[in-house]
Amino acid sequence: MKKIILVAAMVLGFAVAASAQPRALGVRIGNGGEISYQHQLGANFLEVDGGLGLGFDGVFNVGATGIYNFMIAQPQWTSRGEWGFYAGPGASVGLGLGEANYFTLGAAGMVGLEYTFWFPLQLSLDFRQHVGLGFGNGLWFPSSIGLGVRYRF
Repeated sequence: MKKIILVAAMVLGFAVAASAQPRALGVRIGNGGEISYQHQLGANFLEVDGGLGLGFDGVFNVGATGIYNFMIAQPQWTSRGEWGFYAGPGASVGLGLGEANYFTLGAAGMVGLEYTFWFPLQLSLDFRQHVGLGFGNGLWFPSSIGLGVRYRF
């Protein structure tokens, strides 16, 4: 009985800790559209994006990127809301579907600026660079500038 109570207390504690962390869900528009999810981890955050796009070579792309962003600075430019300047490394995976099908696997880096309003809306502008190997098309170096719009909860 003591073990059941202990396990239940631990599960409840983990659930409370996870729900106390701010999260954001929305879209990132760059070279295509992506569903974007952010999860706050202390001062830093994890961003996971997945979506569809059309490459410059006319190939339809499906991919996902996960980036651990370090909050570099939070300037107090306004009396309401929060600014944040961030950068971080991550990984990406994708598929190119067209005349030449290929699979990509690589590293990603991102730098950006975000503003979280005093109501639950977050806007961000970022630059993301990928470096990887495209199995079927050689080395892969795409980059994008993205605008993110997320609901923060």
